[in-house]
Amino acid sequence: MSDSVSIIGGTGALGLGLALRLAQQGMPIVIGSRDAERAAEAATDATGRLPDGSFEGLANDEAAKRSEIVFLTVPFRSQSETLTNLKNHLHEGQILVDCTVPLAAAVSGKATRMLGVWQGSAAQQAAEMVPEGVRVVSALHTVSAEGLRDLDHVLDEDTIVCGKKADKAPVIELINRIEGLRAVDGGLLENSRTTEALTALLIGFNVRYKTHAGLKITGLPE
Repeated sequence: MSDSVSIIGGTGALGLGLALRLAQQGMPIVIGSRDAERAAEAATDATGRLPDGSFEGLANDEAAKRSEIVFLTVPFRSQSETLTNLKNHLHEGQILVDCTVPLAAAVSGKATRMLGVWQGSAAQQAAEMVPEGVRVVSALHTVSAEGLRDLDHVLDEDTIVCGKKADKAPVIELINRIEGLRAVDGGLLENSRTTEALTALLIGFNVRYKTHAGLKITGLPE
């Protein structure tokens, strides 16, 4: 594996925004999509927005093999199918960062409501589905995709990262490279049920206040 970061679902708003922000900090980015051609188009688009960035577009299965840290940024309705298709491509030692949120919008409901997930959260469902030895953490549930994608937008917010301590450490370090974004240790993966629900709360704020609200946790040590 290279020093790159792979983003499965990197053609979507959150995935592309994350790709741009990490590439801005010098990280080589592999954009994954179900359609290799769409992935290549997204890589070209990203290069146009950030000419100094390093982007490569590949089909999800190839993208998943390439990096030690793999972000999953697909909609919740696609999470199960995507992970099923990646079972033979993810492998022991990798870290999968699950960013999916079980919003009711996945079944034509309101985006301000959550779906019940039998395992407790989307991240816990992901942990049950990945191959043995693949470590799952969760992050980026409260970060605006639009804010990430707009490189002129100044970030000043936190994101909560949940999972085992050793698994979270490299993810926290990576996220902290993004200027204006601070990763906060949110405890074990089971706490993802709370962090995922914050997405629905923030969507409600955005609708009422016509903004892209973020999260800032006060009182923490520097």
